[in-house]
Amino acid sequence: MNKRSRIAAFITASIMTLGLAMTANSQITKAITSNPSAEKTIVRDNMTTTQLVADMGLGWNLGNTLESCGSWITGNSVSSYETAWGAPITTKAMIDGVHNAGFNSIRIPVAWSNLMAADYTISPALLSRVEEVANYALDNNMYVIINLHWDSGWLAGFSTNYDECMKKYKSIWTQLSERFANYGDHLIFESLNEEACFNDIWNRWGGTTGKDKAYGIANNINQAFVDLIRSSKGNNPKRHLLIAGYATDIPLTCDPLYKMPTDPANRCAVSVHYYTPSTFTILEQDADWGKARTTWGTAEDVAELQNYMNMMKVNFIDKGVPVIVGEYGTNNKNKTTDMVRLYLTSVAKEAYKLGMCPMLWDAGNMVMYDRNACQFKDPQFITEMKTIRDTARPTTQIIYGDLNNDKKVNAIDFALMKKYILDNSTPIDLKIADLNGDGKVNALDYAVFKKFLLGQITKFPVQS
Repeated sequence: MNKRSRIAAFITASIMTLGLAMTANSQITKAITSNPSAEKTIVRDNMTTTQLVADMGLGWNLGNTLESCGSWITGNSVSSYETAWGAPITTKAMIDGVHNAGFNSIRIPVAWSNLMAADYTISPALLSRVEEVANYALDNNMYVIINLHWDSGWLAGFSTNYDECMKKYKSIWTQLSERFANYGDHLIFESLNEEACFNDIWNRWGGTTGKDKAYGIANNINQAFVDLIRSSKGNNPKRHLLIAGYATDIPLTCDPLYKMPTDPANRCAVSVHYYTPSTFTILEQDADWGKARTTWGTAEDVAELQNYMNMMKVNFIDKGVPVIVGEYGTNNKNKTTDMVRLYLTSVAKEAYKLGMCPMLWDAGNMVMYDRNACQFKDPQFITEMKTIRDTARPTTQIIYGDLNNDKKVNAIDFALMKKYILDNSTPIDLKIADLNGDGKVNALDYAVFKKFLLGQITKFPVQS
């Protein structure tokens, strides 16, 4: 074939390929909504996010799997990415093993850009695979978090190309909200991973300018996430959502500049990660910024852990915002099994006893679970984790009448009760709203609440 013929053939083939792609994209962009089995569509209107996080128990990350990415990866298939960072193909038996070990929730990090068209349409094969893996856990009645992970770092572009990045971000979540619209409240969406930070605007390790702008971008992304999910169909208006903290760093997330998004459903938790001290958890050998540690557990170490967890309690939990420690872990190089176990169980215990859901990062050089054998490598670790699960959960203090979980009982709660009684459209905790203790929430409770606000009574009948 001569050069001109080859060019003509190439152009013809390209046009045909483009036409097929456009046809496929026009179908995919609308997003095919899944129809899960009835038990997977249930939404418990009266379960608050605080209660849901408590019910999540102990969590585990399917790390270095569906979020694997890199320009060097060949194959252009879901499986080629899923195994690129060393993980085996995820199986139902693998997730069953995690559940049987006592974990009740799983976080599935995903790099959605791996198989994505130029118009930001996600490959249906990738969507189907994520849904398949999610169902491995949902079949066990586990909670599942689906997120937008590092994804080759494109989220950093918000600082320089905000509009285009927001377009891509909204496109991703529009497709996910469509695909998973009919799933119930065991499925949670997480806005971001650790990428809600913009070091080119404000250097978080000592920068003096740009901090307001950097936090503003992070807050805007989280608000856009909530607005999009709440305006979508199915169960999404009532779905529990996980909001990424600033860099998911505890002190930075507790900064006054960080704002939780406004949510009409009042169903948001905040996500932070814990890898402190990094000289123990991250550093494998001495570096210019620190000396690698092989031991952990001094009084100072424990006090540091407790201080960080208490920061989240004071700044979020005590204000009615539940907390999920979306990742914690430590590399196991040059460390004894006992030392790794001590660190992991200590973090889990301190978080869990404050009502948080700690989710173990279990991948790379932090592996605790043998995914091929479908069991944890350290049986004593699981024994201790089950003890934490069964004994460390705090007794939740009930504040009757505090329907919005802000630790106050006032006219705002009264209005929420009125709305619930009139149209049953506002999710409330029935136990907290049952002010006369008759097992129902109706006009009688409304009348009791009114007397309380008018000062005619000082406590509710249920407290007598």
